[in-house]
Amino acid sequence: MASILQIENLTKSYGDRLLFADVTFGMEEGDKIGVVARNGTGKSTLLRIICGQESPDSGNITWRRDVKVGYLEQSPDFGDAATIKEAAMQGCDHAPETELECERLLSQMKFSDPAASPAHLSGGQRKRVALVRTLLMHPDMIVLDEPTNHLDIEVIEWLEDYLKRARCTLLMVTHDRYFLDRVCSRILELDDATAYLYDGNYDYFLRRRDERIEAQQADAARARNLLRKEQDWMNRQPQARAGKARYRIEQYYDLKERSRGRAAERDVTLDTRSSRIGSKIFEAEHISKRFDHKIILDDFSYCFARGEKVGIVGPNGVGKSTFIKMLQGLVEPDSGHWNVGETVRFGYYSQEGIEFDSSKKVIDAITEIAEEIDNGAGNFAPMQWLQRFLFSPADQQKYIATLSGGERCRLHLATVLMRRPNFLILDEPTNDLDIMTLGILEQYLADFEGCVIVISHDRFFLDNIVDHLFVMQGEGRVKDFPGNYSDYRNHPREQLRGADTGGGNKPKGEKQRTERKEKLSFKERKEFEALEKEIEELNAEKEALSALFSSGGPVDRIAEASARFATIKDELDIKEMRWLELSEKA
Repeated sequence: MASILQIENLTKSYGDRLLFADVTFGMEEGDKIGVVARNGTGKSTLLRIICGQESPDSGNITWRRDVKVGYLEQSPDFGDAATIKEAAMQGCDHAPETELECERLLSQMKFSDPAASPAHLSGGQRKRVALVRTLLMHPDMIVLDEPTNHLDIEVIEWLEDYLKRARCTLLMVTHDRYFLDRVCSRILELDDATAYLYDGNYDYFLRRRDERIEAQQADAARARNLLRKEQDWMNRQPQARAGKARYRIEQYYDLKERSRGRAAERDVTLDTRSSRIGSKIFEAEHISKRFDHKIILDDFSYCFARGEKVGIVGPNGVGKSTFIKMLQGLVEPDSGHWNVGETVRFGYYSQEGIEFDSSKKVIDAITEIAEEIDNGAGNFAPMQWLQRFLFSPADQQKYIATLSGGERCRLHLATVLMRRPNFLILDEPTNDLDIMTLGILEQYLADFEGCVIVISHDRFFLDNIVDHLFVMQGEGRVKDFPGNYSDYRNHPREQLRGADTGGGNKPKGEKQRTERKEKLSFKERKEFEALEKEIEELNAEKEALSALFSSGGPVDRIAEASARFATIKDELDIKEMRWLELSEKA
């Protein structure tokens, strides 16, 4: 394979904040690399530097000659383009074949009128037009910054399939874990201002990352042990070490650096307990809603059960956000009504976010809501509460106008959970959150004792959270599917016809409930993976002890081994039984 790009010792900082240092890696033709990191660690900055949109502090970027690069940025600009088609064809030739391809791609991106003006497009629509513009270039190298944000699942799956088959080189930032797993052959992680490159997909990266962190922590522990001895030597009077080798002094400072290990993991802390919820949650009774000729719901009835976790899927524009606003009384139905239980306390995380006053500081956003926050286990001052969402005391003094997209999402989440809701309604919660925070949010929702309704285009997120789906198909039709998103996609289409919660096909007055499908929670999945390794290790130890018994070793060792052998048998019985329980759920 021929080299297409070489990055050497790339360093970038803003003021005294170091994003990354000495980043070095190369890309060959056909490489497909996904970039992952926490919010604020420089993923988008790295792409901008590589594409010449920003300058590094130091380092070199070397492209192969005559490489055509297509770059999809987070906030695309179409200049004075008069139509969507004109915006999509910027930078392309206007040959008839190119125009036909442009119209085909726009159709696949759900644009029915290429002659419409791009002036009033939403952020997600602008992203789709820019994506068409990038693909029309037929570049040798495609650089994508969050290509799946604001796209509906059908378009994401189309793009996923396109990039899997495309004979191009790809570098992209995304938090869509299925997308990373299915498209990328290598993962570049930015962590602690350092870049780590893994030869494998996202699933492989997760395993190797855990191994790397364990190795770093073990190395730091060894260094700390050695440092104690060297510290005594360094603390002696200077005369005592006057004739000592200089290398030992240098070794001391090297040990001191290694002993610090990796920076402490900073994670959002989501251990807020929901308030108590009664047996009556709420019922939807014959709800209908339309806007002019567009039907959102047609005679929708449903009875929500305690602990139910529902995903809402459907193409953009079908009315998903309107649906959940109606649940909360933010939009009135044309007919029918909601019967809400007295103990229900909604928590609404909207994709538009809260209308924060941008001229105020972060700490003000929380203090204005409450001077003290009760999370069900204790009380927190606003400053303490914000620290749980990764806002340091210095960050809390930032003006809201200066926050990144990820920081605004965390602040929005902090304001939702501080009210201890027992019925969470989440509209696209995965946009702008990094993969690590998404994992923590998934674990929180898996353990959440109240009800959850979530709209998301993140298939991995849906698979980990929901018990069943409301599939909104347009014209007021809502199908209730008993399973997660992957179950739905793998299910034969003709079998989906029997679970319709809209359209008036039920006996009058019937209320639907969905049997909750038991599945592994986030914690159980981790436990299941750990059990497999533990059982394997215990069986290996058991075999080694059996070999010792057969060889007739020393009496004292045999007695000690016999006691250990009995302990192992007991442990194996417990762990294998637990493994069987979890495997049945899995």
